Amino acid sequence: MRTCELTRKTKETDIKVSLNIDGTGRCSVVTKIGFFDHMLEAFAKHSSVDLMLTCEGDLNVDFHHSVEDTGIVLGQAFAKALGDKKGIERFGFFALPMNEALVECALDFSGRGLLVWDSSYPREGLVGEFDFELLEEFFRAFAVNAGLTLNMRLICGNNLHHIAEASFKALAKSLAVAVKINPDKKDILPSTKGVL
Repeated sequence: MRTCELTRKTKETDIKVSLNIDGTGRCSVVTKIGFFDHMLEAFAKHSSVDLMLTCEGDLNVDFHHSVEDTGIVLGQAFAKALGDKKGIERFGFFALPMNEALVECALDFSGRGLLVWDSSYPREGLVGEFDFELLEEFFRAFAVNAGLTLNMRLICGNNLHHIAEASFKALAKSLAVAVKINPDKKDILPSTKGVL
């Protein structure tokens, strides 16, 4: 089983995560940031991972620490659960429509954590109480800590809710492809270098 349980406690956040990559999309998320919880639930559903996550954060300051630190811990959980990465497809790509919005995600479990964030994404705005600029912070923290090269591109869209939801779902669908075990290559590392 490709599973992981992690805890991360700082002066700003206290996060617990349980992840099963080979799950069915079961999810229980409590960060006390309503829209962010909704996005993480969509992420679990569409990647088919089982995700149990709680975050106690300094929301009296703002949402930044909780969102970024959740990305850190979730990325670390994926890296740990994938282990040596033998047999995985490694690469994933998905273009996801959400009403007028269309987001493209391409990723590689390369071991080199990097986010390429399309500059056409809006730089500011609120979805409920959620500051839209935190989307980029989450994706960067997740990519760096998962050892994932992650490219996110907004092809079109103007509704921030739709853009954010399409982004999380595009990541989820791309991850589902990348972490899938190829039964014909289950003991082979998908790298000509022999290391990821």
